[in-house]
Amino acid sequence: MHVYNIRKEKYANSLRASGVANRWNKNDEFVIYTGSSRSLSTLELVVHRSGIAIDHSYKLLVLEINCTTDEVLEITSKDLPKNWRTIEAYPKLQEIGSKWYQSYQHLVMKVPSAVVPKEFNYLIHTKHPDFDQKVKIHEIEDYQWDKRLL
Repeated sequence: MHVYNIRKEKYANSLRASGVANRWNKNDEFVIYTGSSRSLSTLELVVHRSGIAIDHSYKLLVLEINCTTDEVLEITSKDLPKNWRTIEAYPKLQEIGSKWYQSYQHLVMKVPSAVVPKEFNYLIHTKHPDFDQKVKIHEIEDYQWDKRLL
């Protein structure tokens, strides 16, 4: 499976995660957020960044995940609170993500996108024992922002 992640060029050659809390993880849980397409990854980054500096060089990472469906925990919107797309739902979503992260049972968690709920994001557990063997950078592409998005 191929998934997509956009990041500043200086971070493009390694698969590191910051460990900073976000929608689906708590602090010190090292998760890479990816989108199912280049366009979804673009939208996700735009809505999650208060300011994208177009003077920085960005890269789009095409990641290859070599896993079976058994290694992917799928969360559907039916599994979530009604307000799951709001910031107020972060504590509940972080609990769901933290339970996944702490269990080490699945390398990947598939979740609906809050930006486009019928599309999906894939969270990759960077401390999972299979991470180094099953997650690779397939390709690194130059990424140019369309200024109309910013």
